[in-house]
Formats: sequence, C-alpha cells, structure tokens
Amino acid sequence: MPSQIIIPPPLQPGDLLRVIAPSGALRELGAFQRGVEIWRSRGYKVEIIPEIDVKWGYLAGKDENRRDHLVSAWQDPECRGILCARGGFGSTRILEEDKGNESFFVSSPTPKWLIGFSDITALLWSLYQAGISGVHAPLLTTIADEPDWSLQRLFDWVEGRALAPLKGNGWGGGVATGILLPANLTVATHLFATPIQPNMDGIILAFEDVTEAPYRIDRMLTQWRMSGVLSKVRGIALGSFSRCEVPQNVPSFSVEEVLRDRLGDLSIPIVSDLPFGHEAPNAALPVGVQATLDGDRGILDIF
Repeated sequence: MPSQIIIPPPLQPGDLLRVIAPSGALRELGAFQRGVEIWRSRGYKVEIIPEIDVKWGYLAGKDENRRDHLVSAWQDPECRGILCARGGFGSTRILEEDKGNESFFVSSPTPKWLIGFSDITALLWSLYQAGISGVHAPLLTTIADEPDWSLQRLFDWVEGRALAPLKGNGWGGGVATGILLPANLTVATHLFATPIQPNMDGIILAFEDVTEAPYRIDRMLTQWRMSGVLSKVRGIALGSFSRCEVPQNVPSFSVEEVLRDRLGDLSIPIVSDLPFGHEAPNAALPVGVQATLDGDRGILDIF
C-alpha cells in the first residue's frame, strides 16, 4: 500500500483534458460524442487523439500505440486530466512493461486525473501503486446516461469539493475505516499475482460487474476467498451487477444469492446495492482515499 496517496490538483474550467482509448475499440460513437460535449459544456478544453476510432481486432489500436497515447497524455505538462473513451479489454496489455515502482505514472512532475472504470480498473490500480489517486467514474461512452446528481458528484470531486455519502443495503458487520479501492470484479481478479495487484491490508474493496453469469461471479469470489486476500480487507462495498441473470433452463443461484453466500460470512462490514457500476447511476468513487463503510446503516462515506 502506498504510504501516502497524492490527489491531483483540482480541475478548473479552461483546463486541458486529453481523451484516449486505452482498451477496447470505440463502437458507440454517438454516446462518445455526447460524453465529450458534457465535459466541454463545463468549460474544459477536450483534446481527442486523431486515432480515437482505430480498430485492431477488438482493441483500439496496437498495444504500443495505445500505450504511447497514454504516456504522451501523462507526460504532457499542459494536460491536467485523462478521459478514457470506453472499457472493453486491453488496458492490462499496455501495462506489461511496467514493473511496480517503475511505472511511467511516476514520471510526471505534476500528477493528473485519470477517469474511467470497467477495464480501466487496471490503470487505476497501477496509478494507485504509484501513489496517485484516480477516479472510478463514467467513461465518455457512458457519462451521458448519468443522472444530474451523479454528474455533479464527479465534477465536485475533480474540482476540489467534498462528496456526499452513498446509501445502500447494509448487511451488518459494524463500521470500518480504510483505503477505498474500487474495481470491476473481473478485471481485479485477473490482476492477481501481477505487479498491479495492491497490498490489500486495510482496504475497503468496492466491486461491480456486468454480463457475468452467477457461476462466474461465484468462481471469482471463491478465488478471492482461497487466496486469503479477503481476510485482510476491512470491508466490501458492492455496486450493481448488471445483466448477470441466471441462464435460461439452467439450474442456478441468482447473483444476489452468490454474493451473500461467498461474502456474507466474512465478519466485516458489507454494503450492497450502492449506486455505482455499468448501468447508471455510476457514482464517482475516488481511488486510494480514506473511507468509512457502515455495514449496519448501509453507508459508504468518503473523507
């Protein structure tokens, strides 16, 4: 765990933001353009890389090109924040050359905002390993679907204002304070045994996922249990598990039953049904900051 997390300087209208596509190929062009306009309507200068719609199989270009776009944006002294176009898959491929503290994220004299979720989990966790806080928040292809309060929450955080607590369904377990580490469950599971996997001591995990059958969620959470990692965390916040329905004509637990079965006996605070994940609302969650999880009252509060 980083000894101290750096929160980038607050954004201000007029700041330059760079748009990159570090993961999957951009398909939702209309949604993407609406997302860009949301940031521009707030007064930000939004610069889009020329290769934003390049496709290399299911990826948004070859690995070296996507990595170069990320490195260029990170090292650009004029750029104050990086907006990720979409998720999908691919961010882990451009992190293969990084080895812990040798990450290029430590090379910028002025840390900047990195905003995204889903497959961007890998970049957010890599940034956290470098001691810098990013934001688990809507992508440019999803932000236009957010309700006004969720949009305001994101802008509040990156512009230097406090966040209101989030309310969910408390499972009990008391109250815990720790370092908030949001993630897509599938991506986080595939970071096991890599340099990107953080130390989980004192962590409050925040998980969400999409289009994973209940048995797949079960398999991933069983791996987390068997690894011993869940014995170290202080609490678990659960967002939406969208379109994780039971397959037709197949005996199955529901995803809610799987979550209860695999997490309910950990004797730590757990809160489910929090408003973040793949289907709006996707409330912004800072990475690596102090948070309190109240498993009795069902509240996640960011310091």
